[in-house]
Amino acid sequence: MTVVERREVALVDLLDRLLAGGVVITGDITLRIADVDLVRIDLNALISSVNAQVPSPFEESR
Repeated sequence: MTVVERREVALVDLLDRLLAGGVVITGDITLRIADVDLVRIDLNALISSVNAQVPSPFEESR
């Protein structure tokens, strides 16, 4: 049996790593009552940092 080393990572470091590489979030939520679908939400999101190599897709406000 091997012992897995416990490693603590600060939240700031975790967010920095996730934003540097980008994160894709996908999901589906359906609210239903008595087998009748009332609301359906489809979620597709890309979260990434913006820098000189990866510019913002939105125009800058002037």
